[in-house]
Amino acid sequence: MTQALAVVLAAGKGTRMKSDLPKVLHSLAGAPMLAHVLRSAASAGVSRSALVIGPGMETVGEAGLTVAPGAQVYVQSEQMGTADAVKSAAAAYETADGPILVLYGDTPLLRPETLKAVLGELEAGADLVVIGFEAADPTGYGRLLFDDKSRLAGIREEKDATSAERSLTLCNSGIMAFRSGKTLSGLIARIGNDNAKGEYYLTDAVGLAYQDGLQTRVVLSPGDEVLGVNSRSELAVAEALMQRRLRDTAMEHGASLAAPETVFFSYDTVIGRDVYIEPNVIFEPGVTVEDGVTIKGFCHFEQARIGANVTIGPFARLRPGADLAPGAHVGNFVEIKTSHVAEGAKVNHLTYIGDATIGAKANIGAGTITCNYDVFAKHRTVIGAGAFIGSNSSLVAPVKIGDGAYVGSGSVISKDVPDDALALTRSKQEERDGWASKARQRRGRDESK
Repeated sequence: MTQALAVVLAAGKGTRMKSDLPKVLHSLAGAPMLAHVLRSAASAGVSRSALVIGPGMETVGEAGLTVAPGAQVYVQSEQMGTADAVKSAAAAYETADGPILVLYGDTPLLRPETLKAVLGELEAGADLVVIGFEAADPTGYGRLLFDDKSRLAGIREEKDATSAERSLTLCNSGIMAFRSGKTLSGLIARIGNDNAKGEYYLTDAVGLAYQDGLQTRVVLSPGDEVLGVNSRSELAVAEALMQRRLRDTAMEHGASLAAPETVFFSYDTVIGRDVYIEPNVIFEPGVTVEDGVTIKGFCHFEQARIGANVTIGPFARLRPGADLAPGAHVGNFVEIKTSHVAEGAKVNHLTYIGDATIGAKANIGAGTITCNYDVFAKHRTVIGAGAFIGSNSSLVAPVKIGDGAYVGSGSVISKDVPDDALALTRSKQEERDGWASKARQRRGRDESK
């Protein structure tokens, strides 16, 4: 089959979202809804895309180009219905020999497998394909109409439907596909606006195709997959459905989730086999977890890599650029950013590691801080293999702690420490005999007054 084109409609204002952010840019599993649609199309083998936006919605076009760099962007100057929106991208599809898919930027749960099924129907001879679904409550949806030979004959919008048609439960998702640009152009040119809303409905193309004797077919999809998001509450529903899908995928690939409903993944989270995840863990975009990792509760990760057989948490935070080598250990209330923790190194608790390199089998004591920022720039800390950093130490970057070196607890280190050396900056301890008893006596006299 020749190259397919996805025309993605994203011009809706989304007034029900009550937001200054365009509707299709609201986030789902760490990515804009529009991005999910474009990625599904690409995964289905659709190599080209055209994005239809509204006036002043340049941010939508920019977001689309981030995901699909070769996409063409068109502006629908006035919202006059779905057919009018599609016609805005006519320059992209009129001469296209391959299939044309019309998708919506606010249906982010659509699977590539469903789009592949649509393309398969076109390849098998269909001229027009509609994705339909069975609705428990069809209110608000267009109904799919069939003739006495079970051929798709049309779509009736609810406002224009008869009472008998409204009783039907097989509904239109809005997603359609056409054999070629010529097929789409020929049908869309004849669509009028003689309906209750005075708009140009793309759905009218089905009836016109049927009248012309073209082959019209339906691909069935679960209702959840073609859910359109128009409000914050619907976005929350979509998020829950997406998270359920991501959790199931992680477990199918060999991960164990102690309380799946409390673990939140991003669209691109990579989880290896034999990973064990305790409750209340959040994965922001850009996280990879290799095999055999144990993640304890209440951890938060973003743009980080966790190597095989690492143990991490509870209450650990990995920020962008955190890279844990196999066998490293990161304990409770540890924060790491832009740092590499080598194999077998331990950062056990109450510690901040930023802009640092920690050598193999180094041991970082509780309360250690890498002081990486001097108000003007970030600087790097290097801790050698097998080094030991005593508790409550501050390492003022740029600084290097040599292999096997020791830093005494409570030290502030601002100069390089040679291999196998001991560095101390502690003030000398002082004792005053009898001070405590005298202080208690003074306090007792004061309280008796």
